[in-house]
Amino acid sequence: MKKDFTPEKELLFLALGGSGEIGMNVNLYGCDGKWLMVDLGMTFSGDVYPGVDLVFADLEFIEERAKDLLGIVLTHGHEDHIGAVPYFAAELGVPLYATPFTAELVRRKLEEAGLSKEVDLFIVEEDHGEFNLGPFDITYIPLAHSIAEGNALKIDTPYGRIFHTGDWKLDEEPIIGEPTTEEELCEIGEEGVLALVCDSTNVFNPKASGSEGAVHRSLMEEVAKHSGKRVMVTTFASNVARLQTLGEVARETGRQLCVAGRSLDRIISVAQENGYLQDFPEPIDFDTAMGLPRGQVLIIATGGQGEPRAALARVAEGNHPLELAPGDVILFSSRQIPGNEIAIGRVMNQLADRGIVMVTDRQSAIHVSGHPGRPELEALYDWLKPEILVPVHGEIWHMHEQARLGHAKGILANIVQKNGDIVRLAPGYPGKIAEVRAGRLVLDGDIIAPADGEAITMRRRIAREGMLFVVLDQHRNPTIEAVGLPLEEDLEDFVAEAVSDVRDALKRLRGQASRDPAAVYEAARLAARRAAQRWSGKKPQVRVLMLEEQD
Repeated sequence: MKKDFTPEKELLFLALGGSGEIGMNVNLYGCDGKWLMVDLGMTFSGDVYPGVDLVFADLEFIEERAKDLLGIVLTHGHEDHIGAVPYFAAELGVPLYATPFTAELVRRKLEEAGLSKEVDLFIVEEDHGEFNLGPFDITYIPLAHSIAEGNALKIDTPYGRIFHTGDWKLDEEPIIGEPTTEEELCEIGEEGVLALVCDSTNVFNPKASGSEGAVHRSLMEEVAKHSGKRVMVTTFASNVARLQTLGEVARETGRQLCVAGRSLDRIISVAQENGYLQDFPEPIDFDTAMGLPRGQVLIIATGGQGEPRAALARVAEGNHPLELAPGDVILFSSRQIPGNEIAIGRVMNQLADRGIVMVTDRQSAIHVSGHPGRPELEALYDWLKPEILVPVHGEIWHMHEQARLGHAKGILANIVQKNGDIVRLAPGYPGKIAEVRAGRLVLDGDIIAPADGEAITMRRRIAREGMLFVVLDQHRNPTIEAVGLPLEEDLEDFVAEAVSDVRDALKRLRGQASRDPAAVYEAARLAARRAAQRWSGKKPQVRVLMLEEQD
């Protein structure tokens, strides 16, 4: 490989996102001077970046080599795999490839961003569709997941075959779609698999993830228990199989179906355009739902992760057209995504305070994961018999655990990498050969900015420590205003003391220093900050404004 990281006669792997974290998946394969991107996802910031909703992988590495990038292949339609497409695809200037359902989700994103004519989007058959990009021969391999058209990729290169799982599970009753069979996967393994690049999310789960068919039966039983009560179910909007199940549950329990949430409306529309949910009940509107007897309506709502603007949070606050009364029931047919526990707990506490009955997957088998547990991982190892295992889609501890599991199952080459590690898979013994920058970007308003840039870093500091403004008039008399310091009752006394400290610090300046604006600024800043720390224990950001003398 050349010093500019152009792939030579070799096969390389590089994650820019999704390795060392769950979400924001961006993977690159390099071969014979060219690069192939698999997925272009994003993640949500939570409370990490104040005022920021979306977080992206920094694509600087591949942007600088865009002339060698052949295309972006999308495994499925979850946001952590496609969410960054409208923000970066046009700039990268390469075509996108996806199966029909995923392609329609992406097309709508591009259309909303005004980019539908700037980005080429190619639709590939969802059942073992094949195409070629330079040295890469790519085949979609359908696998079960918690969204329609989940796919692995079989990527054949001059140096060996990659099996890139995407997000997956084993499911004998998938409800939607027909996953590749054990026999077909064994056949791929018999042909030879150099490297398995594999989802690590549920590696600590000792049991298989479970089937959508079992969830169907459990939801039917659970809804039937609550006759005479208004029942709301919150689930991931993208889980088309679960929506199919809920439509059947509504019909079989004699309830009308009501849908609350724009993302649900969008997924239902895209699914039906692509041949799914064809017998889905026609949803009723909110007013009709509220006019029905309580036991005759089933509501599907967004917001199971505690999203503050989603339907469930608004219902919990009592400011949504759909209302629940004490004794009504909410079924959480979803799992808590790590990091969302506090937000979910806040919504649950609001609901509990209003007397709403809540049922989660801990109480009833009303949800199964879309990711493989240990038995499923072991089965895939046995079927594919890879020479190399590269765990991805997990935090560091997930990926190390999958490497240990793979080694225990006889896979001798297990490579634990993280974002920015360039791994040579072939020829020769596989392993990390270089490290490149792999940072984060945030969408802040309408601007994409570095997550570790001065603006975002300063905002985090202000959120944590508060801020002081020191204004020096023409005679260097200070005025101080505190923002975000916990000194409500003591504020007046604090300000008086801080002003005195700043005034004393300026008096101590002698000679040239007393006339140097930089020295004056720093003396005032330090004096004010020390006073704030003495009074509050905080180390606020301090800005000193010096007014100039007027002519």
